[in-house]
Amino acid sequence: QVQLVESGGGLVQAGGSLRLSCTASGRTLSNYAMGWFRQAPGKERESVAATNWSGGITYYADSVKGRFTISRDNAKNTVYLQMNSLKPEDTAVYFCAARARYTQATMSRYEYDYWGQGTQVTVSS
Repeated sequence: QVQLVESGGGLVQAGGSLRLSCTASGRTLSNYAMGWFRQAPGKERESVAATNWSGGITYYADSVKGRFTISRDNAKNTVYLQMNSLKPEDTAVYFCAARARYTQATMSRYEYDYWGQGTQVTVSS
């Protein structure tokens, strides 16, 4: 069982930056593909970024390419989402998720097995 806890959310002005962290307990994350997702009020949860076990393969939603960066530090059991040039439309609850061991990264939320509780990101205009 993997427990995930997100942190780093908050209120920021448009054009600003935030770095989200997702720390795991219960298991080492080094064998898990990881993803970041977000859900705005009244909308479906959507994928933001994903990475494989080493961080060497990454995927991004078109809406965040060039602005967001997913990375991981397996020694710290933590995955990060660096968010730059934030826009009001980035406002959402952000979730991290882990996919079962030894699987590939994917942007499909249906392929992930463990989820955190989420952290709110609000971008003001």
